[in-house]
Amino acid sequence: MNRVVITGLGALTPIGNSVKTFWENALEGKSGANSITKFNASEFRTTFACELKGFDPNAYLDRNEIKRSDPFTQYALYTASEALADSGLELDKLSPFDAGVIWGTGQGGMQTFEDEVKGYVQNEMKPRFSPFFVPRLIANMASGMISMKFGLMGINYTTVSACATGNSAIMDAFNYIRLNKAKVIVTGGSEAPITEASLGGFSSMKSMSTRNYSPQEASRPFDVNRDGFVMGEGAGALVLEEYEHARKRGARIYAEVVGAAMTADAYHMTATHPEGIGAAKAMELALAEARISPEEVDYLNAHATSTQVGDLSEIKAITSIFGKTPEKLKISATKSMTGHLLGAAGAIEAILCVKAIQNNKVPPTINMESMDPAIPDTLPIVTQSAIDHPIDIALSNTFGFGGHNAIVVFRKV
Repeated sequence: MNRVVITGLGALTPIGNSVKTFWENALEGKSGANSITKFNASEFRTTFACELKGFDPNAYLDRNEIKRSDPFTQYALYTASEALADSGLELDKLSPFDAGVIWGTGQGGMQTFEDEVKGYVQNEMKPRFSPFFVPRLIANMASGMISMKFGLMGINYTTVSACATGNSAIMDAFNYIRLNKAKVIVTGGSEAPITEASLGGFSSMKSMSTRNYSPQEASRPFDVNRDGFVMGEGAGALVLEEYEHARKRGARIYAEVVGAAMTADAYHMTATHPEGIGAAKAMELALAEARISPEEVDYLNAHATSTQVGDLSEIKAITSIFGKTPEKLKISATKSMTGHLLGAAGAIEAILCVKAIQNNKVPPTINMESMDPAIPDTLPIVTQSAIDHPIDIALSNTFGFGGHNAIVVFRKV
């Protein structure tokens, strides 16, 4: 089978509107959380989130693209543009049918849905819907509009597996290139969930932090005083490419994708399996496919959303694979800084894994002041400050509502 490498990256996150700023702020341990500005959230149980800062789609997209797209698609177009520019690909020299898009989103056009339904009610239930309502709403439109913008005529579709979506998309792109069904695939995920309905829905489940008095300290994976996740928004894009194709054109190669796996908990609609059985099996299968032993893994980017049950079940899965005292492994949780980008989380965390490999640095897990006593204190969780650490192998964990587990393994080339 073909080897698959990463040759381009693009990021739009609550702690940076480019890969460069995202990476630098992650190393500095910056939090993206603050009071919500998109709407009046004062009556909600949670009044804060990790919003994008200073992102104006008018500066990057043309008027028609904005008119026809929900924010989640705008975020996708922005990061795909950065990733393709970063890759150095000359698309006019590539058959358009050799290049495709496999994108992910958990919710799709939630803002579009809310706006149109509100308008319907305010118009006394008269059917005055925009002709762009459905195209802006549907989840596959991000992948469709990326393909239209760049003339990518190969494989094109969208994955949806809740918070495992980003890794699911990367895994699919990896497999299509391995099977010689494409030379290049733009993959990743985007999410624009900071809306009244989305915030209200997650709040009613009591899965979100209510630390309204201290938003920047609210996302605290593995901390004994964690009380739920913090919602985030944004996107991450990766250009995956067949190795020989990348080598022949002299591309800069960030890392290689060497393994990926998915399993299902088959346990609960929203809760992870308390023993982490499905998550552990997914890690085991991904490492086996990569022909890598647990002892060889240098860095693990944990899903770690800052929920009571979720963090502990992931720790059980990790220790079942790596033991309680791994020699080389370092662990950190990106969501402590960015919040939880839902369907885009796996994409930006994959980018962080790739940058960690490139720079031999592990970003910190911020806000972990007192580790949950149920977590072995021998586990090498990097806290408060970034560290230098030789990284050849990195593993990214993602888990989603519905019991979806998706793991991707990256290796230095």
